[in-house]
Amino acid sequence: MRKTLLYILLLQLDLVGLAQVKDSSWVKAKAIEKPWDNLSLKTYGVVNYYNFDWETDPDKRNAVDLERINMYMKYRFSDKVSLKTEFEFEHGGTGVTMEFDKFEEFGEFEEEVENGGEVLLEQLNIVFDVKPWLKIRAGRLKLYLGVASKLDETPDYFTGYRSIMENTLLPLGWYEIGTEISGDLGQKKKWSYKAYLVNGLSSANFSSANWVKRGHQKRFEMANAENLAIAGRFDYNLLNKGWLGISGYYGNTTGNRPKNDMRGIDAYVSMFDVHANVNAGPVKFRAMILYGQLQNADKVSKANRSLSNNLGVKRTPVASETLGYYAEIGYDVLSLTKVGDKKMFVFARYDFYDTMFGVHKDFFKNPRWERKAITVGVNYLPALRVVIKAHYAVQTLGFKKENTEKTFLLGIGYSFKTNNY
Repeated sequence: MRKTLLYILLLQLDLVGLAQVKDSSWVKAKAIEKPWDNLSLKTYGVVNYYNFDWETDPDKRNAVDLERINMYMKYRFSDKVSLKTEFEFEHGGTGVTMEFDKFEEFGEFEEEVENGGEVLLEQLNIVFDVKPWLKIRAGRLKLYLGVASKLDETPDYFTGYRSIMENTLLPLGWYEIGTEISGDLGQKKKWSYKAYLVNGLSSANFSSANWVKRGHQKRFEMANAENLAIAGRFDYNLLNKGWLGISGYYGNTTGNRPKNDMRGIDAYVSMFDVHANVNAGPVKFRAMILYGQLQNADKVSKANRSLSNNLGVKRTPVASETLGYYAEIGYDVLSLTKVGDKKMFVFARYDFYDTMFGVHKDFFKNPRWERKAITVGVNYLPALRVVIKAHYAVQTLGFKKENTEKTFLLGIGYSFKTNNY
């Protein structure tokens, strides 16, 4: 795998060098007289209020949350080379977080040190625009799998928080260090693709409730890269910024554990999804189905039982298979009137996800982790990139009536960018 990585990096350098020779605009980049003209910015954020009525946790109290503010900066060094960075401020603060986990850890307080507190440098990468069909990105970058990765700005998704199914099964947003190759294909750029070679997940953090989501290496200063992973996305681009496509991920996870306690045992994660985003006038429709497998899930589960308490990992059985899907539709009711640029989408959404869809014979398939949610709500956009949201969600865990969680949310969010972004 290391030889493969070296070969790809050398190939990229050759391509960049070729672009320098053939494109005079690369060699003869204009002197920067006004550096700020080459700088572009984008930001978005959201604040939410939650009202909880959970039969699974009658003592759960209402809450308010400055969920996140994201700030992007791009700087163009020349016609072909640029820098992209992203900073995320989560929950309005920094430092150590603590939560009470009454289900997976038998009622224990759980303390977690966030990576850099809760002010995160999510992206830092250099982009080489070689050709319209070939763009090379290297550094810490975002993996664009599924729907939520592309519709992550607050006015772009209906519910007050991002996809509940994707947020449970996948790291959301998913950032790794590595290389991306992407581009647009066809005369009218009808097709687009992305291919990744990045550092992999760590199976030490996998759990019953979230499958591989917690395997995203954010707990330590440096991420282990003994196991690399490949990922990709292929979309057919529709009108009005819609798309239909597929994406996938494949990589081993035992080599990236904090200790080399699974030497000689593989635990490959493979995921595949089909996704859709259709914008047809006042109607918006999104859907996705995700299926994933974990090799030797029984051995991972047994190894995780012996992990140090200091790691703060769940140590619960991990599924060998997971399944999730959702569909949502929204309609702009103000399109029936003449109110200028204002919009009001009324929407409905159905989620299903089971993080213990398939388990080894030695483990109990806990029906609690088969979850369904119905969400209805409204998005009011008084201006193009400002949104006020309200939704009511009813989630059922397993098959018991008392495992119902009802949540009312009221939130407000924004997004904007400079003209040259």
